[in-house]
Amino acid sequence: MSKTMSFAAVHVTVAFTVGYAMTGSVLVGGALALVEPAINTVAYHIHEQVWARFKSVKPDSPRDALPQV
Repeated sequence: MSKTMSFAAVHVTVAFTVGYAMTGSVLVGGALALVEPAINTVAYHIHEQVWARFKSVKPDSPRDALPQV
């Protein structure tokens, strides 16, 4: 859990720093620091669901696993 919290802190800090560096606005940096990680969390969840479905689809035979040319 410590590693997860540490990574979250780094993520928020990077989002703030990039927003502030690009705009010079603490408000924009702060908004990015809150919004971007939240959206990334949802995107990651969806990404994991897609990959889980992809991995659960198994070819019927080894020949089906080969790319069709």
